[in-house]
Amino acid sequence: MKKYMIVLVVIVVAVFIAAIAKDTIIKISVEKGAEIVTGLKLSIGGLNVGIFKPVVDIRNLRLLNPRNFPDKTMIEMPEIYVKYDLPAILGGKIHLPEVRLALKEFVVVKNAKGELNLNALRTVQAQKAGKAPSQEAPGKVPDIKIDLLKLSIGKVIYKDYSKSSVPDVKEFNVNINESYTNVDNPYSLASLIVVKALMNTSIASLTNFDLRGLQGTVGSTLASAQKMASTAIDTAQKTTAAAQEKAKQAVESAKKTQETVQKTADRLKDVLKNPFGSGK
Repeated sequence: MKKYMIVLVVIVVAVFIAAIAKDTIIKISVEKGAEIVTGLKLSIGGLNVGIFKPVVDIRNLRLLNPRNFPDKTMIEMPEIYVKYDLPAILGGKIHLPEVRLALKEFVVVKNAKGELNLNALRTVQAQKAGKAPSQEAPGKVPDIKIDLLKLSIGKVIYKDYSKSSVPDVKEFNVNINESYTNVDNPYSLASLIVVKALMNTSIASLTNFDLRGLQGTVGSTLASAQKMASTAIDTAQKTTAAAQEKAKQAVESAKKTQETVQKTADRLKDVLKNPFGSGK
């Protein structure tokens, strides 16, 4: 009996260690993969990979600026939700049915030398060089497929240290909340985030940043969002039209009911005036 207890304890400890190691290994893999795609280091506060429920919860994710910038963080995401397809991953393909990225802040910085932190991104460097981002990357990123991407961006901040050690700060509450389908290129995803963060601000003109050139690299991804938005509008219009038709029918029904009630009241009134008939 004692022997079986020892074996049971060893199994429980092994499972516990494997669970911890699993999260640690995936955390390191995500950080390394993000560095290959963006060219910048990624910091993850916490990560939990579900086994019985195929969901990954990532907390306090920060994309870090290069060392020669006074602000440490470029992008801050308090929480990320990822739903994964385990059989596909075991087969060597990263298939994610749903990903939710919630950016709390996107900080664009111009340092004292006039350098822009955006230019350190691999997708931006590749776009300027007229190359594919994968050609600039030091390693290969695994094939990835995201069926549904939900992207939200709260605030974009621009800090200019080029004229003083006290930065000129401009804040933009962009409040973006959009969905995209069939995202299969991590480099396009990185470009998409930059494009959507900046396109409703004046940062591109203030910094002479080529936003249009970068936007051209994510055209198909943006098109899927526009298609989804158009579908949503069509659905809303159809729903509104149906509601209006039902309201019209309800008014007509109420009108007919009122007419019936009025006729009944008139008849009842006549009866009450002459309850025994005309007497003829």
